Amino acid sequence: MNNLSDISIRIVIQNSQRRFGFTLAEDAKRLSLLKDIRHRAFTLAEVLVTLGIIGVVSAMTVPSLMQNYQRQSYVTQLHKVYNELSQAAMQYMTDNNAVNLKEAGLTNAVSIDAFIKKYFKIVKECGTDGTDCYGKGYKKIDGSTYNPAMQGDTTRSYILANGASISFIPNNIAQIHLDVNGAKGPNIIGRDVFALRLYNNGLIDDYCAQAPCSKEERETRFNTYCTVNSDGTWWGCFGKILNDNWEMTY
Repeated sequence: MNNLSDISIRIVIQNSQRRFGFTLAEDAKRLSLLKDIRHRAFTLAEVLVTLGIIGVVSAMTVPSLMQNYQRQSYVTQLHKVYNELSQAAMQYMTDNNAVNLKEAGLTNAVSIDAFIKKYFKIVKECGTDGTDCYGKGYKKIDGSTYNPAMQGDTTRSYILANGASISFIPNNIAQIHLDVNGAKGPNIIGRDVFALRLYNNGLIDDYCAQAPCSKEERETRFNTYCTVNSDGTWWGCFGKILNDNWEMTY
């Protein structure tokens, strides 16, 4: 009888193994793994500490990422206007069969006005008083207030279809004041507001004797005028961006 009982027990165990798909030894191993997992799981305190660390890191890095993104958006808008101006200057010389802008006829406020109206889409014209084409409360990076010259008998100001506000002042072809996003903020020289110069050879650069300006000339003007209160001069910001391959590194 004992032998028959043992045989019956073995048959029951074997049938159970077939039904559930694993042996008793395998079942014991799985139970052991579950215990290990429970031992290795994070406690509530550990989870809270981890979340706190993630929050601190986010608070430190997200503002910096947002600032970098915003700066790059200003540079992108600046680069777009720069390209449009460069292409227009070259086309103007081609259309007038000239080797430079003076020869092509770009010599005064009247010719500059005609040039802008021919090669750019204008949504608003402000004439000699650019107040209505710009925002208010301009300042420099150091926090000092500044009012870029947007008015004058020879100044011509416009709002372009790309959203930029721009003024041209005849000065050895033209001095250009540009707010890349119009009246929108932050209205800070060197962030969304720049001074450029259009030269006789059609190049657009910072202020120097002859374009293209050297890297040293651009760097000197940046350190002297762009980021500090410099008594009415705000050159150097655009030149710094050119030097740094269209990156706003300051």
